[in-house]
Amino acid sequence: MSTAPLPRFTPRRALGRTGFIATPVGIGDIADRAVPRATLVATLRRALDAGLNVIDTAPAYEEGLSEEVVGEALRGGREGVFLIDKVDELDAPVAPQVEASLRRLGLDAVDLFAFHGVSELSAWEALAAPGGGLAQLAACVRAGQARFRGISSHHPEVLLAAVRSGLCDVVMFPLGPFVDPRYVGDVLPLARSRGVGVVSFKTFGAGKLLGDTEGYGRPLETRPPGAAPLPHLSVEECVRYTLTLDPDVMLMGMSHPGEQDAALHAAQAWRPLASEELARVRERARAAIQGKGKVWWDPPEASRAG
Repeated sequence: MSTAPLPRFTPRRALGRTGFIATPVGIGDIADRAVPRATLVATLRRALDAGLNVIDTAPAYEEGLSEEVVGEALRGGREGVFLIDKVDELDAPVAPQVEASLRRLGLDAVDLFAFHGVSELSAWEALAAPGGGLAQLAACVRAGQARFRGISSHHPEVLLAAVRSGLCDVVMFPLGPFVDPRYVGDVLPLARSRGVGVVSFKTFGAGKLLGDTEGYGRPLETRPPGAAPLPHLSVEECVRYTLTLDPDVMLMGMSHPGEQDAALHAAQAWRPLASEELARVRERARAAIQGKGKVWWDPPEASRAG
């Protein structure tokens, strides 16, 4: 575990209409079964000690391990922390899923439950229908198991419908050097205008922008031994790009202390990029993503950033 001091982060602005004053950087998925559980817990607590006050988890992250780690790290009190959890099964009853997540966390409630990966319009319409998932989740809110509702999505049209509906307090979607431009040009300004909180992910393109991986550390199976490295971006470039877009909260996964150090020092030192600098990073990201497998965070028909 790194012992070097981390920069200190302070709350910046309200997360949409929730009223919670969030830090610009949040703690994303911290589940990794290759890392000792004690290290995961200590890494999360270290980020909290640095002032970060938004945590995101989900049952699907390593089959509940992420929720268990978050719950352990928050044991003894979570005052001042905004905790996001997910409802993974979109077409199943909501209440049992909420209750199972709260048991794994060891908590009575979270701040936000978001439906996870709502990336087809038909799925959104089913959730938003009378008696659908959002109505069921509203009952969980009334029961005190959460304070707010939202979705995460990999489809700009779904997100636009969700923001316009008035049913979501927060939306979560990709923002970074390689994303569908509609996330930036359409969804982000509409959410701001409607008071809907924005939490972003995919700053590093699931790691594809930083290394030779199909995503999340999985090696490229098509690369011959000894092949020259493919183009990469730096952690600093990705962080500066996303923070320049200005989501309410930029989530970053930080399972390893080394990842945590690089990401948080880059976030603390960031300065906004000018429009021409943004364009250059997008161009380099386009090259860095090639040959690294499916880009699942954009709709199949999407045009690419730039």
